[in-house]
Amino acid sequence: MASPPLGTLRTEVAPALDLLTVPQVMASLQLGRSAVYDLLRSGQLASITLGRARRIPTHALADFIRIRLEQEAA
Repeated sequence: MASPPLGTLRTEVAPALDLLTVPQVMASLQLGRSAVYDLLRSGQLASITLGRARRIPTHALADFIRIRLEQEAA
């Protein structure tokens, strides 16, 4: 089986995903540690766990803020 010509090979790389630490989210929202963990525990703010580290995708923080703004406007 012949390999396709080198020019036709495509490598697709996922866009970089920015992850924030809990202290970074605390600073962004100007909230305490317990308040941020309450948001994570309740599912209002999405996160992933890497080993023992909790990370919050920047898009999850943006979604959280957008949803809260929409709730306040309603």
